[in-house]
Amino acid sequence: MKAQTRESPVGDREHVVQFYDSEGDLAHAVGTYLGQAVRAGEAAIVIATEGHRLAFQSELLAAGIDVAQAVSDGTLRWLDAEQTLSTFRQDGQVDPVAFRTKLTELVKDAQADARPVRAYGEMVALLWDAGDVLGAIEVEKLWNELGQELRFSLWCGYQARGLAGEDHADALHEVCHLHTAVVEHATAQFRAGPDAPFAARRFVAAVLECHPSAERAPVSDAQLVVSELAGNAVLHACSPFSVSVQTDESAIRISVHDWSVRPPLMRDATPAARSGRGLRLVDALASKWGVELEPDGKTVWAELPLR
Repeated sequence: MKAQTRESPVGDREHVVQFYDSEGDLAHAVGTYLGQAVRAGEAAIVIATEGHRLAFQSELLAAGIDVAQAVSDGTLRWLDAEQTLSTFRQDGQVDPVAFRTKLTELVKDAQADARPVRAYGEMVALLWDAGDVLGAIEVEKLWNELGQELRFSLWCGYQARGLAGEDHADALHEVCHLHTAVVEHATAQFRAGPDAPFAARRFVAAVLECHPSAERAPVSDAQLVVSELAGNAVLHACSPFSVSVQTDESAIRISVHDWSVRPPLMRDATPAARSGRGLRLVDALASKWGVELEPDGKTVWAELPLR
């Protein structure tokens, strides 16, 4: 799996995921993806909540897309995520046969005249947010099975706040590996619990394994950095925190935001001290790091070069 940027088109048969913190970021990124499909004469399928459908439509209109015409000629198709999900999920269970029937018909219909298809879906996010994490993973797998038979690209969106909690660490790791790319930067939120730094380590490792130059990514160093920053948020800020991972061709940027305005301190720990070395370790591993004070707390960030 690889990291994907907003400017890069989603390739044929790619299945990408965006972990977003801002509704505006999601709307702009997905609007760009859909606009590229409409301009290229491809088919675009949107399976989303009403609020997101309206946001994507606004982005398309702002980009000069004639949305009404695109809908009229079948280039753009809007579906409600909850209604579509209900066609293959009954009594809390996902029916693989019903999924295959519904989505095969949808994709094949969009492929009229052999047009490439780009889809955006958030049924998996609805399942995850409702607490059915296993159902979300099952639907991701069903999408992948369908993608082996039919040609289409797929973009999935997950709200970062829904990823909170160390109890979701393993599931989040699996979600990353069920996709071919992570769009832009990945964000996840964590509670102020004793296992939160470990969950943050798992999240960072999963994202970095998606980097196009994964063999050059300093995964162990990145995990040490996020452990220290997450530990500071839990122990000293006594706060929940979010972790963001951004990658480009030369560096990895890890940011940890907590809800305390008290800046971190670099301590002079003695050799026998059991703590106090966190920021010194970050300083030794990172090419640069810093602190940004914000109205709702602070963000501590560190950059690590690719090897």
